[in-house]
Amino acid sequence: MTITIDVQAAFENDPPALDFVWPGFLAGTVGALVAPGGAGKSFWALEAAMAVAGGDAPGSDLLGLGPSRAGQVVYFAGEDPAPILDCRIHAIGRHLSDTARSTIAGRMTVEPVAGSSMNVTDRHTLHQLVEKCSGARLVVLDTLSRMHRLDENSNGDMAVVVACLERLALETGASVLFLHHVSKGSAREGATDHQGAARGASALVANARWCGFIAPMTSEEAARLGEEPKGVPPIGETRRRHFVRFGVSKQNYGSAPPDRWYSRDGQGVLLPAALSASEPTGRRKGAHRAKA
Repeated sequence: MTITIDVQAAFENDPPALDFVWPGFLAGTVGALVAPGGAGKSFWALEAAMAVAGGDAPGSDLLGLGPSRAGQVVYFAGEDPAPILDCRIHAIGRHLSDTARSTIAGRMTVEPVAGSSMNVTDRHTLHQLVEKCSGARLVVLDTLSRMHRLDENSNGDMAVVVACLERLALETGASVLFLHHVSKGSAREGATDHQGAARGASALVANARWCGFIAPMTSEEAARLGEEPKGVPPIGETRRRHFVRFGVSKQNYGSAPPDRWYSRDGQGVLLPAALSASEPTGRRKGAHRAKA
């Protein structure tokens, strides 16, 4: 369906308020979350999905995303089998109130599709997805490489993939978030927080309207930062694997928020962490609070 903008009306009338699923991620658009393998992107996406499904239910937003309103969520899990998803959902649920769990359960659908050869570029499959996700607020594809059969390194092919996701977003009104891995070079160089860190063709992120990242804590950060209260010893090398940094590397609508830190509990659940520059031994130093 083609839409023509009435230019005269746009001149004369106040524009409609933009509808963001969470700050910066516009409803009806496509976004990406990129991270190295094992960094926690599936946990982040599950928790973000629960925040949207939970809405105003107290304690449902573990990540501190600040969704604008509640809505239905459909989560397609292409990598992990049902028992693993059950374990992750249970682990997250231990941090939620009874009210939050009940609210989320009523609005969230998690569908394991590993091994189903799901292909978003297939016309029939895309039509089925539009029907299944009709009325959803958020659709998550975890991970994108499991959801198509085209050449990941071809800009033309990846533009087609994103265009299919844009159709899913436009026809359902949902924001569509796909999860994706970073390149080996970006992971090796510690540059996973850059817009160009995503594996494969640049069209994947270039054509998305929002891109978040999860970056493991570096050795330099572990030596410099400590948990609140201020002045505690630095996190150190042995504990740095428990901390990751989330941020937004691309945001087409509005200003990107500051990066924030999360700690991973023993089950992998991401929880906000308040970090400050630690005090060097033997002298006082004003602590500088990390972005949160």
